[in-house]
Amino acid sequence: MKRHIIILLALLFTSSQLWAQQMKAEADSAYINKEYAKAIEIYESMLQQGESGEVYYNLGNAYFKQDELGKAILNYERALLLQPGNSDISANLDMARAKTVDKVNPNPEVFFVAWTRTLINTLTVDTWGWWGIACFIIMLASLGVYFFTKRIELRKTGFFAAIISLILCIICNLFAFEQKGKIDHRTDAIVLSPSVTVRSTPSDEGTSLFVIHEGRKVSIKDNSMKDWKEITLEDGKVGWIPMSAIEII
Repeated sequence: MKRHIIILLALLFTSSQLWAQQMKAEADSAYINKEYAKAIEIYESMLQQGESGEVYYNLGNAYFKQDELGKAILNYERALLLQPGNSDISANLDMARAKTVDKVNPNPEVFFVAWTRTLINTLTVDTWGWWGIACFIIMLASLGVYFFTKRIELRKTGFFAAIISLILCIICNLFAFEQKGKIDHRTDAIVLSPSVTVRSTPSDEGTSLFVIHEGRKVSIKDNSMKDWKEITLEDGKVGWIPMSAIEII
């Protein structure tokens, strides 16, 4: 009975993989033939089965070709969230941002904070996790050398290697948790409306503060209301906009 279940699961997994490959090939073919609407439809249907950085990237390219900058940037951001450090995604995202109306001047960050964020984003959550496991194994091996070797030089080497490996293991796991947190708890969004007025209160009657345009990235500060969100911008500006104007990354 167990064998039949294993075989059935293997067949289901294989068929799903074949289906995904077939759908991607069809979508890629549509993109190459400049049938961008068709490619978008297929990529969107693939994402209903689960997130994929590669599919988000291809979907962003298709939207970019149709001059839908907001949706292109949205999908590039989602792709970069799953595949941080990917230079192709970053380059296309920068190219899309360059075509938007709003020109962003973010507040400068402390060097150490910016450097740490850059370091974390060099690898994916899975890669940081695997590095953490590798460092843990090295630590165990080093402890084995320390406890079971009589030579002083090897014991010293094993001791210091164990300490360094433990520190690296902790750092890798912290970075993995940071990446996982960004994926699980998303607070950034992209403006999809051509333009939206940011107001002082969550109401159309609120005082008009400023206007932001399609493709602008915002951070949701207050998510307690259904139809309105309080947002902050990279330059520190704060205000309320309707949820219908944005989409969460």
